[in-house]
Amino acid sequence: MYISVIGTGYVGLVTGACFAEFGLNVVCMDTDARRIGRLEKGDVPFYEPGVTELVAKGLRENRLVFTTDIAKAVEQALVIFIAVGTPAHADGSADLTYVEEVGRGIAQHMTGYKVIATKSTVPVGTGEKLREAIRTHQPARCRFDIVSNPEFLREGSAIEDFLRPNRVVIGADSPEAIAIMKDLYRPLYLIETPFVVTDIATAEMIKYASNAFLATKVSFINEIANLCEQMGADVQVVARAMGLDRRIGPKFLHAGPGFGGSCFPKDIAALIQTGEKAGQEMQIAKAAARVNERQRLLMVEKIRKALGRLKGKTVAVLGLSFKPNTNDLREAPALTIVERLLAAGCAVRVYDPAALEEGTKTLPGVIPCADAYDAIQGSDALILVTEWNQFRNLDLVRVKAALRRPLFIDLRNVYDPARMAALGLRYISVGRPPSGPTD
Repeated sequence: MYISVIGTGYVGLVTGACFAEFGLNVVCMDTDARRIGRLEKGDVPFYEPGVTELVAKGLRENRLVFTTDIAKAVEQALVIFIAVGTPAHADGSADLTYVEEVGRGIAQHMTGYKVIATKSTVPVGTGEKLREAIRTHQPARCRFDIVSNPEFLREGSAIEDFLRPNRVVIGADSPEAIAIMKDLYRPLYLIETPFVVTDIATAEMIKYASNAFLATKVSFINEIANLCEQMGADVQVVARAMGLDRRIGPKFLHAGPGFGGSCFPKDIAALIQTGEKAGQEMQIAKAAARVNERQRLLMVEKIRKALGRLKGKTVAVLGLSFKPNTNDLREAPALTIVERLLAAGCAVRVYDPAALEEGTKTLPGVIPCADAYDAIQGSDALILVTEWNQFRNLDLVRVKAALRRPLFIDLRNVYDPARMAALGLRYISVGRPPSGPTD
């Protein structure tokens, strides 16, 4: 079977490469000629474990093709996936300009039946708008079906999430389209992946509801962490005990500087706007967003309090990306924290295994460093912001020796307070009592 994926960003490229791994013939199309030129050589323009290898394999076995020609993408494909960006407008609502543009392009080159599936995260009602746009721009009437097939890919583990998902959601109003979509995902039957087959509007809502709920869990545990600090409790023990309750579960109960990335902030904002348009105030989603913004500022205050003052100090920041195993800086908590430190007169030495180059462009005042220990050398404090694996097992004796003062501020609660205190490090984390010497 031939399929095409319009858009070669994070979602589009992972989708195309993984479907090629399923044995399908895939055309990935993008209007960015430079990006397509790189991809044709197997050069992936972002960091995601496993994607480069899958793209190389798809190219080598002639199951993966890249093009800037939308006619080529539409011509042979039975299923066309739309995986373009849906950035936020100033009011938080999703900008569907790219989705609509792709819809018009597909319409103009259709000569037979197609299944058009949205992978992009789009507000409820987009499927019907897309259907109308395609009908309006078809030169000659061709039969087609619209499907909502939202993605649930976590950056840093996207390949695993695609090849071994915990569910596949198919929203459609056509038995034929549903059968075709199920056929695409046939390899997942062997691992008994649950399929949720529903209408288009419900499938569109599932993605927003899922992300908003997960973001709310993060904001909730961060509020509990802040209270724990005031009351002398340990949020990690609280979270572990909560997570053992199967009604709650352990995931997304890790206190820290707040959530970021391309999904949670944008999707919460879009859900709030969808609610406003429907006359339904999304009060919990609004609260989750407010708590998340405040959490970043509280981390800056935590650093200021630990240092006594910020002006004239030098700090080492480990981690810029919003999470490990990605170079994605979108809405990363580190950006807000570093910007505030720089504005307060701090010198900021930074290191990130994948996002350093982009980070130094985004934060022109920082000092990029060769590795973690280079960043720490001569600093007044070490601030761990992103929990990359290589930051989880630092040589703490070497860290202490490199620091101007033995101050370790761990915004991800990676280390054990008692161990840090035993090494003579002043250790400050999130939602746990500080430990170690006070001088």
